[in-house]
Order: sequence, then C-alpha cells, then structure tokens
Amino acid sequence: MNQFVLLKVLNYHTENDKRYIDDVAVVKPINDPKEVTQLLVNGKPDDLVYHTKNDKIIIKIKNIRGFRGFA
Repeated sequence: MNQFVLLKVLNYHTENDKRYIDDVAVVKPINDPKEVTQLLVNGKPDDLVYHTKNDKIIIKIKNIRGFRGFA
C-alpha cells in the first residue's frame, strides 16, 4: 500500500552531501494530506514524513548560506 507514514529517525550516517537513514521507528500512518503538509512544515528535526513507494531513505543536505548584501 502506498501511503505517507511518520517515522522517528533513530540512527543515521552522512556521506558527502547525503544523509543515509540507518534505523527508524514507525510512529503512525498518515492519511490526511493536510496533516502531511503540517508535519513537513512544522515537524521535529528527528521526525521524517516518508512515502512508502520509496525503497531507500536518502536525504540531500542543503547548505544554506545567507547573503550579506551588496557593497
């Protein structure tokens, strides 16, 4: 069944710019699209909203740098 689930990340490792999730705990299935959006926007750092159609969990790490303006 393809659906969203809320996972708690228990263990991970980082290689280059990707975070590989090694161990998770399933918290609950999510059927409401509004709840999915809310968790994506306001979720805790160790929570992950995941869709079950994917075989692996790989998170690309974005390096966000602020601009200081122009001289």
